[in-house]
This record gives sequence, C-alpha cells and structure tokens, in this order.
Amino acid sequence: MFKKILLALDCSEMGKHIFEQGVALAKMTGASLFLLHVLSTEEEGSPYIPVSTFDYYPGMWNQVSESHIQEWEKWKNQGVEMLQSFSAQANTAAVNAEFRQIPGSPSRVICDLAGNWGADLIVIGRRGHSGLAELLLGSVSNYVLHHAPCSVYVVQLPINDKKAEVVKESASASTGS
Repeated sequence: MFKKILLALDCSEMGKHIFEQGVALAKMTGASLFLLHVLSTEEEGSPYIPVSTFDYYPGMWNQVSESHIQEWEKWKNQGVEMLQSFSAQANTAAVNAEFRQIPGSPSRVICDLAGNWGADLIVIGRRGHSGLAELLLGSVSNYVLHHAPCSVYVVQLPINDKKAEVVKESASASTGS
C-alpha cells in the first residue's frame, strides 16, 4: 500500500479537494503526506508582469517591478499560509505531514520531488482544459501522468464546483475584469 503520498496543491478550490482526498487516503493507508505548492506564474491567480507595456513605456519598469515584487511576496506568503494550515489540519487528523513551497515549473518540480522523496503516489488536480486551451497552456496533470516515478491519482473538481467556476468565468469575461 501507500506509505508516502505527495499532494500537489495550489491556492484554489481544487487545492482543497486534493488535500481532503489526500488526507482520506493517508488515513486509510497509514501513509505520510508531503504537501507541495509550486510557486509559479502558471498558477491561476498568480501575479504577472505585462511585458509588452515596457516596449512602449520603458520608464515604467521600476514602478511596475516594485509593484510586482510586492504582489509576488504576497502570493508567496499566501501559499505558505495555505501549506501551514493544511499541515496543521493533517496533523490534527493524526496524519504525519510535512510541506514545502518550491519555485519553478509545476510539472517538473512535482515529478522531481516525488522521485527524490520516494513517493508511492502523487495526488494532483485536473483543471479540465481541453482542445486548444490544453495545447496552448499545456497540462500539468498530463505531464505528471507521463513522467512521474510513481502512481498518480487525478482529482476532478466536483460537478457543482465546475458549474460555479464556469459561471464565475462567464461573469468575469462579461465585465472585462
């Protein structure tokens, strides 16, 4: 059975579902958990720099750079707080858990850490991109499925949450925010 389970988490609702399922698996099997948050611009909601702006307004670099650094630190701290909270919840549920936040490409970091830590199972979420979106954005879960050194359990967002996410995306698109 599983002794070491790596949970690949992000700061979304999906991250909560991954955590809940990972804890349930760990309790059933007596496994330890490794909670991982990959600090990446690929994560939905992460701060980004509008690079094309600097072609037209080169003097803005210092102002935007400082603002971006502040946003990035806030994002980084949010990830650490999530990991600390989940770790405490796991420990309260009598599941041994450790955590780490690592910057980089999520796909590679997840596979590398799983190999280095000796994970028996990776629990990861799937955003549900398909067609052109998956081709352009890539798929972390797809990469991990094909390159992981161990078994992979892919968590789907529950149907009710998918509907809420679609409504939220539609509202954001119609308001232009």
